[in-house]
Amino acid sequence: MSRNNSRRASGDSADSTASAAVATAPKTLSYVTPTEFVELPSRGKYYPTEHPLYNKEVVEVRYMTAKDEDILTSQSLLRTGLALERLLQNILVNKEIKVSELLVGDRNAILVAARSSGYGHLYETKVTCPACGEQCDHAFDLSDLPLNEGISPGDDSGVSTTSNGTFVATLPKTSYEAEFRLLNGSDETYLTKAAEKKTKLNLPDSRATDLLKRLIVSIEGVESRSEIDNFVDQMPAQDARFLRACLQVVTPNVDLKQLFTCNHCGNVTALEVPFTTDFFWPQ
Repeated sequence: MSRNNSRRASGDSADSTASAAVATAPKTLSYVTPTEFVELPSRGKYYPTEHPLYNKEVVEVRYMTAKDEDILTSQSLLRTGLALERLLQNILVNKEIKVSELLVGDRNAILVAARSSGYGHLYETKVTCPACGEQCDHAFDLSDLPLNEGISPGDDSGVSTTSNGTFVATLPKTSYEAEFRLLNGSDETYLTKAAEKKTKLNLPDSRATDLLKRLIVSIEGVESRSEIDNFVDQMPAQDARFLRACLQVVTPNVDLKQLFTCNHCGNVTALEVPFTTDFFWPQ
């Protein structure tokens, strides 16, 4: 009898100890950062077949976190111009996608989505009125930025697409057939660094020709880089202007223009959302 009571008492004591252990166990957080699917202006049509975004209409990205803000305030990354690149690489769910390979329009779409998830859809900044030159406070609505998918089959732009995701147009002055591709993140970095270097060395600005040299794939079937570079340096201004216009027409992008009304002169005009320091570093 006493032995049974002893066992019962011992069992009660063990149950109490277990309950107390559960009650005092530290709580854990199992928070998972939300993700969203961002529509790509390119619809994945202009990536190589082996690219992760080939024929993909959306890309999955996660919301910005406090850790991502550390990237945006890193002085070393800011000095080297790598802060935004590192941020974009961090929020892409599919790590096989390289930011440097993103088409510029798709990159802009992801930037807008990241900014919206981090700081909200309203982007308050200062803009300069093109009519009177005065600065005004203005709020852009980032949730109201439609996509422009670029060239459409059968349009009258004079530009056609190839099976390789490039474009072909006949230059008006020389009548040469020029094949060119879209701008990506790597091209932007190259062109920015080239411009900065020439500024430091007090060399003439050559961004317009540097852009064409970077994006032209062939001229009349000739793919030699030296031949293309030499042609660009000598090409008629009419042809160069036409080719740059073609690039604007075919580039899929976020339509960054919104109506702005000046508080000083009342002028109403369409202004492009400025990617200034306020965009990712709001006051």
